Amino acid sequence: MILHGYWRSGTSYRTRIALNLKGLAYEQRPVDLRTGGQRSAAFLALNPQGLVPALEVDGQVLTQSPSILEWLEERYPEPPLLPSGLGDRAQVRAMAALVACDIHPLNNLRVLNAVKALGGEANGWAAGWIRSGFDALEALIERHGNGWAFGETPTLADCCLVPQVYSARRFEVDVTAWPRIADIEAHAALNPAFQAAHPDGQPDAD
Repeated sequence: MILHGYWRSGTSYRTRIALNLKGLAYEQRPVDLRTGGQRSAAFLALNPQGLVPALEVDGQVLTQSPSILEWLEERYPEPPLLPSGLGDRAQVRAMAALVACDIHPLNNLRVLNAVKALGGEANGWAAGWIRSGFDALEALIERHGNGWAFGETPTLADCCLVPQVYSARRFEVDVTAWPRIADIEAHAALNPAFQAAHPDGQPDAD
């Protein structure tokens, strides 16, 4: 497997977590978003959308991190990142989507650049969406969590949540306002799969 990503990208980070939790070996090929590496001809040949991550595997290129995470779960079902019950699986997917669809897209680089171009204050924009999303997640974790976002073991929800907490700190959001989310961050910091995926430890990190 070859993972094309960027060290600080939340979508690349969540993909690394899932790969690590599954115990899968992969090669990293960094794409520097700050210098426009995602717009190079070589990368656009892999992913015409020009976004990270892209995962080369089994003779094909997988894009969009939610799709990659679902593919990993189907292709390598052990250890599971979704619970066994149909309703429970839907709950985990909803929690993951709350981050992947409703928080993260509004504070990624291209959106922040657009906000700045329109004269807005990008950090405040990002922080506002993070806070409202974390309010909802905290309630869901209270309902379903037990050490992790859903139950006693990491799921796709945690793969998405932990990178978003990292991003929240970059935007000076005080994560202690959500004690259950803060507990998951602390729990993840002790887990080798999450540790190895952390942006600071990646080959292209500053």
